[in-house]
Amino acid sequence: MDNTVTLVGNITRDPEVRYTPSGQAVATFGLAVNRRWQNRQTSEWEEQVSFFDVKCWGQMAEHVGESVSRGTRVMVNGRLEQRSWKTDDGDKRSKIEVVADEVAPSLRWATATIQKIERSQGGSGGATSGEGQPIANEPSNYAQEEPF
Repeated sequence: MDNTVTLVGNITRDPEVRYTPSGQAVATFGLAVNRRWQNRQTSEWEEQVSFFDVKCWGQMAEHVGESVSRGTRVMVNGRLEQRSWKTDDGDKRSKIEVVADEVAPSLRWATATIQKIERSQGGSGGATSGEGQPIANEPSNYAQEEPF
């Protein structure tokens, strides 16, 4: 089964960038997605807002932390992932997060200037950890190549 989701919405809190003990960047932010429609019976506009927690990894996490902030309208493409844990009281909790493969500014009501960043993979072209293992949520070598 495919587990791909594309969301367009506004960032509700500035991205928070942290680093794992191995040095991998992870960014988290909130996203509000508005759905608006006109009620056929009353002709009134109605709106429903859904809130999502978004997580992204590696260089993209660092770029997100540097590039977007609360209120920025973005497009997020990724997958849904359920995370479970126990509270200090022993209660079980779980939540569904969006693990982003791509985060991009929406150009519907804004403009953006793109600044290409040089890759720091040392010529391999792929995202790897210090042990040569692929970094989670980073594209493989072929996805790193320029399309033209």
